[in-house]
This record gives sequence, C-alpha cells and structure tokens, in this order.
Amino acid sequence: LPIEVQKRGRVTEIVFNHPPVNAFGTDIWRVLPGMITDAGKDTDTHCVLIRAEGRGFQGGVDIKEMAAHPERIVDLNKGNYLTFKAIRDCPVPVVCALNGFVIGGGVNISGAADVLIASDDAYFSLPEIDRGAMGGASAMMRILPLLKVRAAFFTGGKVSAQEAYRLGGVEKVVPKEQLLVEARAFCDIIASKSRAALVIAKEALT
Repeated sequence: LPIEVQKRGRVTEIVFNHPPVNAFGTDIWRVLPGMITDAGKDTDTHCVLIRAEGRGFQGGVDIKEMAAHPERIVDLNKGNYLTFKAIRDCPVPVVCALNGFVIGGGVNISGAADVLIASDDAYFSLPEIDRGAMGGASAMMRILPLLKVRAAFFTGGKVSAQEAYRLGGVEKVVPKEQLLVEARAFCDIIASKSRAALVIAKEALT
C-alpha cells in the first residue's frame, strides 16, 4: 500500500505516498483506520505524526474510482469515518504535517488531529460545492471559526496555512523545506512526556 508506517523513537510516523495527489480509493480508506489504531496501541508510542510525500498532503477520495464504481460510496464513506474516528480516539496526540493541498479527506484528517504544523505553501480547499458532494466542512469547524468555514464552503474557496495560523487553527507555519524537521521536533517534545500523562490529557480534552 502507498502508506508507510515508520517508528522513530517514541514517535510513530504514518506517511502518505500515493502519487500524483495522494487521493485514496476504497482499498486505502479501508485499511488506514487500523494503521492509526495500531500506532496508538503501541505502548512505546507517545505521539503519532501523519505526513505526506509529494506535491500535497492529501487529495481526498479517488474521484475516478467513484465515477467508475458509484456503488462503492457506502464503503468509501465508512472508511473515511473510521479514519477520522481512529485519529480522534487515538490515545496519544496526533500531529499532522501539512504540505501543499489539503482537500476533502485531508481536511477531515486535519480536523480530527490534535496539532497542525504546515508548510508555507499549504492550503485547505473545500471544492465540494462544485462537485456535488458534501464532505469536509464539519471537520474544518474544528480548525477554523464557523463563519470562515461557511464562507469557504459556499464559495469553494481556499484557506491558506497563513490565514489558518492567524485564526489559531495551525500551530506553526514553516518554510516548505523545513516542514519535516519542524514537525519532528514538535513531536519529540510531546514524546518526551509520560505516555500515561498524555493519555489522560487527551482524554480530558476530548
């Protein structure tokens, strides 16, 4: 599968690498929740980092598959839901390192996460209004203020990482070439804490 799980000290990294745009079909959405759940169950993991290789973080669902197999929409939606639930239910903090485009399912993954670190070329996009599908807006309300989300959703517009940072939804915006270094450094701070304390802290916040 075009998703790798890499262990780095007390941090488990889940890496999307599915060219050209990290758009996932039903087969990927079906297994991704289990990968996240397994990472959180690992008692040596104190933090989970979700990041991506390539031009963008995540391009949503594979719209070509949906066009060819519309009957798969139920399985696709279930996989989406279980992915976001696995992130929220993960007992330890989940950090997303966002680069380039963050679309559809990528918005939902980000909205389910605990902390977002973004590159200076990153942006959130909600093109659903132009595609006849309604997907990422509810999760985006965990990142941005309600009326900002509504404006973006009704227009199919983009929200830059810088704007999300200004509004408090992104913790840090860094140069593109520094994203991995900065995200890992942030995760290492979290990972230095007691897992038991992190679990209790996340439970309290959730």
